[in-house]
Amino acid sequence: MKKLIAGNWKMNGSVATAQTLTEDIARAVAAEPALLEKNDFLICPPFLHLSAVRAVVIPMKAPIDFGGQDCAHTEDGAYTGDISADMLHDFGCRYVIVGHSERRQHHNETSELVAAKASRIHAKGMIAIICVGEKENERGAGHEKDVVGQQIGHSLPSSATAENTVIAYEPVWAIGTGKSATPEDIRVMHRFIREKLQEKLEDSGRVRILYGGSVKPDNAAALFAVENVDGALIGGASLKADQYIGIAQAA
Repeated sequence: MKKLIAGNWKMNGSVATAQTLTEDIARAVAAEPALLEKNDFLICPPFLHLSAVRAVVIPMKAPIDFGGQDCAHTEDGAYTGDISADMLHDFGCRYVIVGHSERRQHHNETSELVAAKASRIHAKGMIAIICVGEKENERGAGHEKDVVGQQIGHSLPSSATAENTVIAYEPVWAIGTGKSATPEDIRVMHRFIREKLQEKLEDSGRVRILYGGSVKPDNAAALFAVENVDGALIGGASLKADQYIGIAQAA
């Protein structure tokens, strides 16, 4: 199974920087085609910058997918400020991130809402990257498996399969903090996630499970060596082409 190197640009950049960053990544992949033997590449810019990314990827025929950072839980309609899965699909997106901890925390999104969004993504033939992860106090209290288990149980819609679903484990305390879970922490949690997937999906062994949380070129090799780590959901490091490619090289 190829590693999925997924860049989540979050709310960063301008049209110009999005275009330049995409060009730099595309050129780096083209210069090192062996990377494609072991990696799939994905970048998820802010919605407003998707057009700048597409304007680079398509003319260059770059082997890079682009996707949305979120989507609405329903079809087109009276939902001011939202972006529907239909719109993202129409624009050429292949992936959509849902359930990121920042949306669960700052937008009060429940796992049931995440499942509804993932269902819409699946209905349009796209791949949902469903994020799960515990907070620092939850891990400190020994409840990390309870939290992640409940999130998986309630965030996966009945439409989920290995072809249309990716799980991203992101311990909340490691996102943007410089902290990273130890390889042993990750091994234990990713194995647990695989076991929970087995309870819900017949093809659970082929579901890619990503790790996210301060992933960098200097720790990526150790992270990728852990069983059941099938790629990375990268935040800050994905905003610099050399770091993003450095993580792919570690695979």
